[in-house]
Amino acid sequence: MSALNPRQAEAVAHTGGPLLVIAGAGSGKTRVITRKIAHLIRVQGVPAHAIVALTFTNKAAREMKARVGALLKGQRGRGLKVSTFHTFGLNLLRREVDAAGLRPGFSLFDPEDAATVLKEHLREHALADAVTPAAALARISRWKNELIDPARAAGTAEDDFEAMLAELYGHYQQSLTAYNACDFDDLITRPVRLLRDDRDLRERWQNRIRHLLVDEYQDTNGAQYELVRLLVGPRAAFTVVGDDDQSIYAWRGARPDNLARLRDHYPTLRVVMLEQNYRSSGRILKLANALIGHNPHLFDKRLWCDLGPGEPARVLVCRDEAHEAERVAAEIQHHHLTKDRPYGSIAILYRSNHQARPFEQALRALSVPYFLSGGTSFFARAEVKDVMAYLRLLANPADDAAFLRVVNVPRRAIGPTTLQRLAAFAAEGEQPLAAACADPLLAPHLPKRQLGRLAELGALLAEHRSQASTAADPVAAVRALVARIDYAGWCRDNAPSRAAAERRMDNVTDLVDWLERLHRERAADAAAGATLPDLVARLTLLDVLERQDEAEGGDRVHLMTLHAAKGLEFPHVYLVGMEEALLPHRSSLEDAAEVGDGDAAADADTGQLGIQEERRLCYVGITRAQQSLTFTRARRRRRFGETVACQPSRFLGELPAAELHQPDSKPRDDAEARAHGSAQLAALKGLLGGG
Repeated sequence: MSALNPRQAEAVAHTGGPLLVIAGAGSGKTRVITRKIAHLIRVQGVPAHAIVALTFTNKAAREMKARVGALLKGQRGRGLKVSTFHTFGLNLLRREVDAAGLRPGFSLFDPEDAATVLKEHLREHALADAVTPAAALARISRWKNELIDPARAAGTAEDDFEAMLAELYGHYQQSLTAYNACDFDDLITRPVRLLRDDRDLRERWQNRIRHLLVDEYQDTNGAQYELVRLLVGPRAAFTVVGDDDQSIYAWRGARPDNLARLRDHYPTLRVVMLEQNYRSSGRILKLANALIGHNPHLFDKRLWCDLGPGEPARVLVCRDEAHEAERVAAEIQHHHLTKDRPYGSIAILYRSNHQARPFEQALRALSVPYFLSGGTSFFARAEVKDVMAYLRLLANPADDAAFLRVVNVPRRAIGPTTLQRLAAFAAEGEQPLAAACADPLLAPHLPKRQLGRLAELGALLAEHRSQASTAADPVAAVRALVARIDYAGWCRDNAPSRAAAERRMDNVTDLVDWLERLHRERAADAAAGATLPDLVARLTLLDVLERQDEAEGGDRVHLMTLHAAKGLEFPHVYLVGMEEALLPHRSSLEDAAEVGDGDAAADADTGQLGIQEERRLCYVGITRAQQSLTFTRARRRRRFGETVACQPSRFLGELPAAELHQPDSKPRDDAEARAHGSAQLAALKGLLGGG
């Protein structure tokens, strides 16, 4: 406790009932959560296996578990469960697979798999020309996040379009059942329904969890809120940590009012406010407090620090987006050369991904190394998805989406007509596509050559599935399958170059090696499953790209969106594109304008919600900065193929002018410009060893 401030210590020590910790940016919330877990185990005597901590990313879960491990020596932390909400839901469904109405080895569909299923349903549907699979999936996801099943969605539809979407939702769920599969939303909604409808099962899980901790509680949606309530039960032994000022995920179902709802459901709820910031200078916090003060608050707080005032934030006004990028890149290089500032200490943050391109070009032109967060995910690469589809078929022969992906990878000359006939035959017999390949009754429906190709594929999958299920090392069967289909040859035949083919096979090797490491980890834990279905489901949930980037490290400038920056911190931050229609985003302005055409009360209650979230997003950007903060904006910018004039962001106007240094408000002194250039040239000469 000696390492904690009084409010942090209060949050750690309170174990007698429900606790809500309102943790401002940089206030040490992870320290509070990890110290509380250690306190529960060491002081309160709660077994580690009876504690569950939930968060939203694999990275946060790993960091939390590592910190707890450093606090607890020996075996005292063995059995502690720290995971994302979705991993927890997967574990619950695997334990309660029968009650969940699933079969062992069920598949986990990612959004692309789910969109493929919807695409098939839309092919003959009345909505075929009115909605894309991705848009339909987003609507279904919102229904699931609010625990609305297809029947209720149909019953509450406001018009024919929504009624048809609800019908599509029903067909989609029927397909998931037929494929013995869940999508990511099901990992929350299915456990909620299980716990809600089965009293014995609910009490068993409530007795299993003595204390539940939840990080980033403001990001929970309706289903996640209900899951927490059902898990803690009447004992209500929980600690949830959040900050309504950092709620920036309404677009994916997050409900910051879940913080306020706790008071209604738990009258004895204690609230602890963490307002001391350990990250940013005083001037940066003044800007953050002033900005977020324009939003309504569920819980009023004001960040403060004892780190000193720091330097004023700056506002740079540029001609256009190219000048903005060039100016930022030149300044980064200048500070690196003259002040020995590491590139890795700098972040360029923006509202939308399209803003990154000119910064990439400008940094490359100056040979400044950078890392672009949000690039192509490891699991989104075609070769990885191909092998993952084979893995899923070995684990679950009913996974039709996986079958359709690999049926011609490598090429087997099985055309669309053959697949349509196979699908019709499988549907009539209510069996998966892979099983239908080997059904002797299929013969009358297809030519002999096509029948033979399907039978060969079915036999291949059955043989390696048998090996994977009976061998002590199921990964060996996976390696054998990759070699058997000559996937390396497929890559050579289809890649644009030999180097590209080698990179693709390197990714496949990394995937199988990753599976093997995961198998060893699971096999070492007697309580964990190490079967191929278990490994495949867990591999689907892992973010390999994130781990690779962390391992690479390196001294590189960080480029990322404001959403991606949440939870991170950097000594020096450039918050770029501070203009109306960029930040706040154009969509929020349009929403406010549309509602503004109605009555004033509706405008206040609904139309400004988007602006408020954009303001919170800007607040998140400001509070990422530790030592220096620079805002930039352009006077004009290319948009939709034409150059338009840009207005300064309203958020700049909400910042206290006395705390901002605005060098472009007056003409730059020529002597100052010459001195800047001379210093940069001298630094370059020194770096190159010149005189």
